[in-house]
Amino acid sequence: MISDPTNDDVSAASGGIEATRRRSAELFARLRDDAAPEAGRDSARDALVHLHLPLVEHCARRFRNRGEPFEDLVQVGTIGLIKSIDRFDLERGVEFSTYATPTIIGEIKRYFRDKGWAIRVPRRLQELRMQIGTSSAELTQSLGRSPTARELAERIGCSVEDVLEGLESSNAYSTLSLDAGESDQDGTGSMLDALGVDDENLEHVEIRESIKPLLDRLDAREKRILLLRFFKNMTQSQIAEEIGVSQMHVSRLLSRTLEQLRTSLEDPSPNQ
Repeated sequence: MISDPTNDDVSAASGGIEATRRRSAELFARLRDDAAPEAGRDSARDALVHLHLPLVEHCARRFRNRGEPFEDLVQVGTIGLIKSIDRFDLERGVEFSTYATPTIIGEIKRYFRDKGWAIRVPRRLQELRMQIGTSSAELTQSLGRSPTARELAERIGCSVEDVLEGLESSNAYSTLSLDAGESDQDGTGSMLDALGVDDENLEHVEIRESIKPLLDRLDAREKRILLLRFFKNMTQSQIAEEIGVSQMHVSRLLSRTLEQLRTSLEDPSPNQ
């Protein structure tokens, strides 16, 4: 009698599953044996991870073609597998695969949720953002308009401040590169090109405004000496020839005027 190949395949698969269950039970027994050597328990834990890696790969396949490498999804899912192994209780009477699958999938989903944010924000705000999005869509449909922050807060069951914080955190979900240009124009500059730069002259505005009234109090000759020296870049000898005094006299006048201005700036007085 020729056996049905399909039935043979089913029998082989069932046998493989049973063998995995028996092996898993043996390893968990070794892992939970407090009297066993630590090295033996660690070895059992590693063996359990390798034994159930196909379950992780099966869960990870559900999230393929979503922009993340399959190997990364398996790695993240393995973290969920390890957590399940550490928490699993043999006395619960459930299959380990049944217990571990939600944890593995939850770890992968959490990875996508965290990976989707351009700027890392607290998980509380990430979850609040999703609640706001769902509630906003429902209220918009029922109210015929966009809901207010207070209406969202009443729907979600939180404060208005929490809603506002959640809405503000939405800005961190996606960002735009400063090197990006206008999408509807070709050959335009980037956003970075449109940003201003620090004006070095701004640092001197306060000094210039403070010194203006002090300059007004100087006599005509002192003003002219400062003008020739600092605005026309003339030497003291050239200034002496210009105004008809000695170079030594120009030096004394210049030193006295600068000292007077410096003192007035450092310790201004109404009488000065």
